[in-house]
Amino acid sequence: MKNTFGNNIGITLFGESHGEAIGCVLDGIAPGIEVDEDFIALQMEKRKGISSISTPRREADRVRILSGVFEGKTTGTPIAIMIENQSQHSKDYSATKDLARPSHADFTAQCKYGGFQDYRGGGHFSGRITAPIVAAGAVCLKALSKKGIEIGTHIACCGGVRDRAFHCLSEDIALLKEKEMPVLCENSKKEMIAAIEKARNEGDSVGGVLTTAVTGVPAGVGEPWFDTAEGVLSHALFSVPGIKGVEFGAGFAFSEMKGSQANDPFFTKDGRVQTKTNNNGGINGGITNGMPIVFSCAVKPTPSIFKEQETVNFKTKENTVLSIKGRHDPAIIHRARVVVDSVTAITLCDLLAGRFGTDWLGE
Repeated sequence: MKNTFGNNIGITLFGESHGEAIGCVLDGIAPGIEVDEDFIALQMEKRKGISSISTPRREADRVRILSGVFEGKTTGTPIAIMIENQSQHSKDYSATKDLARPSHADFTAQCKYGGFQDYRGGGHFSGRITAPIVAAGAVCLKALSKKGIEIGTHIACCGGVRDRAFHCLSEDIALLKEKEMPVLCENSKKEMIAAIEKARNEGDSVGGVLTTAVTGVPAGVGEPWFDTAEGVLSHALFSVPGIKGVEFGAGFAFSEMKGSQANDPFFTKDGRVQTKTNNNGGINGGITNGMPIVFSCAVKPTPSIFKEQETVNFKTKENTVLSIKGRHDPAIIHRARVVVDSVTAITLCDLLAGRFGTDWLGE
């Protein structure tokens, strides 16, 4: 199992959904970076979601930093983060432990680990494991902000409801930081919540699209061919449970354009090279061009639904019908927002450290 990501700044995950604790080790962070525990707690709250449209499972998610931080600053040594699990209902999973939940990792985990995996709540494959990613991401977000780099993600669409697009990025990103439901239009929020509640009442779930913007990343970051800015970001983003598609800039819409429409014309302003449009999402040839990095992630509907579904018992190889019990989200997209922000921050710290050196973030 590959639980470590990053070349210069890396994160290693550990734990299971219903184990004693989950956590991570964040390594390679420069010394002297401020660690704001209030900000970490705020980010953890965003991951918990909204009570009416999220799982009833309520974890305290108190982050314990075991090493790598002294007197509120990073020491330059590995930062060990631990979060205790305190609200497990393991019995919810015992009756169906040999049944493959559709669109979950139960069957593939059985094939790979031969029955030794922790099946409770999805074990190490659970979205619960994103909690330490958010804690580590909070450290990276603060470090990036000190360097003038800001990240914001909104729900572009969910349950058939669309939010407005990004307009003024600096203002929109600042607005999203204060939002429990990460949308730019209040009417969109009401309609999305209604769509999620409708799916929940029907025993079903919905997905959507998250769009992320990053401002302040300097030009020249990324390593062609195989560690391009898009490639490394996509690698990290696809580790987030539920993300099944990533596109940068205009993405698949490029297929409907002509070159004259797709190209981003260059110009200079105040001695800085910029582009008049940003169809390429701030990246050319796998290298950042100094424009905002913009990408979108497709988030699938939560696979745990309360409708009966056809499946198999992977031990007896018999066909059967599955009826899931327990506590589940009718949508995860609003909770995934902060995970995407965090994964993006960790990845950018890694890329920037590769370009400018590991101490650059602490300078």
